[in-house]
Amino acid sequence: MKEQGVKWLQLRMLGPAILFISLVSLYPFISGIIYSLKDGSLLNSGSFVGFANFAEIFRMSEFWKAFTFSIGFTICSVLGSYVVGLFLAVLLNMNIPGRGLFRVALLVPWVVSSVVSMVGWRSMIGDQTALVNTVIQAFGFEPILFLSSEKWAVFSVIMVKIWRSFPFMMVSLLATLQTINNDMYEAASIDGAGKWRTFVSITLQQLKTATFVSWILMSIWSFNDFDVLWLLTSGGPLDATQNLIIMSYKYAFIKSSTGIGSALGILSLIVLLALALILMRVQKKED
Repeated sequence: MKEQGVKWLQLRMLGPAILFISLVSLYPFISGIIYSLKDGSLLNSGSFVGFANFAEIFRMSEFWKAFTFSIGFTICSVLGSYVVGLFLAVLLNMNIPGRGLFRVALLVPWVVSSVVSMVGWRSMIGDQTALVNTVIQAFGFEPILFLSSEKWAVFSVIMVKIWRSFPFMMVSLLATLQTINNDMYEAASIDGAGKWRTFVSITLQQLKTATFVSWILMSIWSFNDFDVLWLLTSGGPLDATQNLIIMSYKYAFIKSSTGIGSALGILSLIVLLALALILMRVQKKED
């Protein structure tokens, strides 16, 4: 009886948290599923149409373009931010002058708000009169349409996303690097292992768990990215930088098609779950 009383008390203490999580997460999720099965708008809930919204989405060339960009944007952002973050983490793990100052300075892209940082980037690459193009033209070259040309816009948003995300990778990897026992490196040095061999066999192996966790988180954040893409290009030009999240937003709140918008959100969730499961399976296989 005493154990049952303790369990009941624990359940009562968890009750408010469970209720809050249900209201914040579970209710919107269920509502999204219901809306995806209707042909509603912002002013009308609509009638039940089953999976017609999903069938219509799969027939859209716009969807496949957004889906392809979402995958490519996610892969490039994760790999790019990981390479930059790993390089800086290894560098900051060394005993270099001003290491503490560099750590603080390199966190700026991560801690500054999206609006402020994107306004700064637009002032640098927004048009022909922006800072970067002014410098380019000063050297006698033609200005580059960073946000107006499809190829340059894709390149630009990926670079800005990497700039925005590498501090997270750097902090995650640096925290793990500082836990590696130096005896392992000393033993490798005695055995005659070179720097590259030591890096691959010890450093990367010890970073394996942190790498997979950061990849999963960064994949979710990059695939669901809205602020960087919307504030820089709003999905343009010609939908070249439109991912599934921006497409969902446009259909739900601009075109007032909540059914299509919600269905796109559900499809994004399915893709992210599949991606996370693949990464977790790879990690389990490696372990």
